[in-house]
Amino acid sequence: MPPTSTTFAQTFADVADVQGWMTEAQAQRLWDRATELAAPARIVEIGSYQGRSAIVFGRAAADGVEVIAIDPHAGNDRGPQQIHGAPDEGQADHEVFLANLAEAGVGDRIRHVRQPSQEAHGDVPGEIDVLYIDGAHRYVPARDDIRDWGARVREGGTLLIHDSFSSVGVTLALLTQLFFSGRYRYVGRSGSMTEYRRVRLGLTERVANAGRQAAQLPWFARNVVIKALIVAHLGRFTRYLGHREPTWPF
Repeated sequence: MPPTSTTFAQTFADVADVQGWMTEAQAQRLWDRATELAAPARIVEIGSYQGRSAIVFGRAAADGVEVIAIDPHAGNDRGPQQIHGAPDEGQADHEVFLANLAEAGVGDRIRHVRQPSQEAHGDVPGEIDVLYIDGAHRYVPARDDIRDWGARVREGGTLLIHDSFSSVGVTLALLTQLFFSGRYRYVGRSGSMTEYRRVRLGLTERVANAGRQAAQLPWFARNVVIKALIVAHLGRFTRYLGHREPTWPF
């Protein structure tokens, strides 16, 4: 159980004004996986931005469950089409992140590692029970996060990845690292947040697992078209694809 009587509904309402890209269904998935854990389990998230998902983890995790948020707050990779940025933007994000955690009452529940994910392994010893990846969305960093941090998830643990079947780079990383992997079973998705379980898969299971993931590719193609229309300032046409928001699909 969470360390206080705070409910998911209250928590999601409390993060409504925290900048970020996370739907209610996605937040519910994070909450559910976190509440399943007991001390001394460990949750690690890669990519915290201003704390939207970290607050959900901090509120949901039981006493004694470690929550680690990894984000360099360097100004780059801040969101859609924000690959490059200035250090002062990153510092502003960092200050807002800490203020948001404090406001939500989870400042002492979350350990922030202010490092790029590829440099943070030494700051997080041991296995991981729940790993949430929402870092840089280009192919190479996404691949490295899935491969290197994913290898540290314990048997039976959970891997969650945001912008799956939405971001081109993240989807390519899924194709190379997880589609035919014998280590991870695809569980499902909430929008672009996919969930995988660390298990050993035989050959037949691997083929079926690849098929379940391949079945999401039409949704990926839809998202690519929606993004292209938005970039081309033709967002009014996205409604014909069932997308009625001004932002990129996530």
